[in-house]
Amino acid sequence: MNRIRGQRVLVTGASSGIGAACARMFASYGAALVLAARRSDRLDAVVKEVQAEFGVPVHARTLDVRDRDAVLAFGEWIAAEELVPDVLVNNAGLARGLDKLHEGSFADWDEMIDTNVKGLLNVTRAILPLMVARNRGHVVNIGSVAGQIVYPGGNVYNGSKFAVRAITQGMNLDLVGTNLRATVIEPGAVETEFSLVRFHGDEARAAEVYRGFQPLTAEDVADVVCYVVNAPPHVNIVDVIMMPTAQRSPFVLHRDETAREASK
Repeated sequence: MNRIRGQRVLVTGASSGIGAACARMFASYGAALVLAARRSDRLDAVVKEVQAEFGVPVHARTLDVRDRDAVLAFGEWIAAEELVPDVLVNNAGLARGLDKLHEGSFADWDEMIDTNVKGLLNVTRAILPLMVARNRGHVVNIGSVAGQIVYPGGNVYNGSKFAVRAITQGMNLDLVGTNLRATVIEPGAVETEFSLVRFHGDEARAAEVYRGFQPLTAEDVADVVCYVVNAPPHVNIVDVIMMPTAQRSPFVLHRDETAREASK
């Protein structure tokens, strides 16, 4: 059963990776979209692609979730244009570096915390009251298995994703008595631009992360996001941990150089 058709979905970080995949997947279900991202050129390309393929209504705004004033203005625009979403997907996020804590970069720390934690809070604070006022909706926060288990070099990124999980749990408690739901999706290894961003554009180092196994794709994560949102209104799927079959934790991952070719 398709319970998504006709709903409006707001996705942050929608210009690439999991965000763009969520835009395409929700559009395939017949949802109207509101897309936000920092990179306007890539966001425009996603908008054109989705409209051409699926013909659903799409609104888009350039937005940096770290800029609180801009996010609050975005929320006011949402309300004024009557674009209050039925589903909010807080996807914008990133990792920077794998330095030991005592060798870490303040700039990298600020970027991760300002995007992954404060950015998520900014958007949620701007949009969630509009959803509560209508007494319906679903917030999906994209976390990470890094929010379940700490791994070497993860430190601040791990902390930011532990925060996403805790914020989602707290949100669920705060929403008791309403018809709103909140879910955190926590993927393991997903091959997107994630590692390229983490390693500041080092393509060889980023490629090594996914060597010898079939990682998740952005579409795999988007599929699970839609599955969760499509659940009956009385069902709240609070937390989903998903990993490639080759991976069982951040520490346990089977690499086989023939695996990816065999899966194609």
